[in-house]
Amino acid sequence: MSALGEKRLAKLERLCLALPEASVERRGDYASFRVRKKVFAYFLDDHHGDGVVSLCWKAALGENEELAQADPKRFFIPAYIGHRGWAGLRLDVGRVDWREIGSLVRSSYSAVAPARLAARVA
Repeated sequence: MSALGEKRLAKLERLCLALPEASVERRGDYASFRVRKKVFAYFLDDHHGDGVVSLCWKAALGENEELAQADPKRFFIPAYIGHRGWAGLRLDVGRVDWREIGSLVRSSYSAVAPARLAARVA
């Protein structure tokens, strides 16, 4: 993993693991964040050799396409999971807004977590 990737992943881990019952699984160039076996976020670093450091999260219906069209330098529709409503945010381009990322991660967590856990985040 790149030095930039390690730095970004460390910050993302702090945000994600602060959520109730959240866990992380690292595997080479990516990490998945889960709540009770359901993934709510992915961190990718040069995944499949694309050179991109990014966060992928479960977006609201249609949000992934809107974001990718509105700001294609920052947002994208990730391969394999984009058609299921996931969105991607580049963490290697420009200034990273960690408040924005925290909001995206909490929203994604709330979408997949059991209601009792999601209520603790709201």
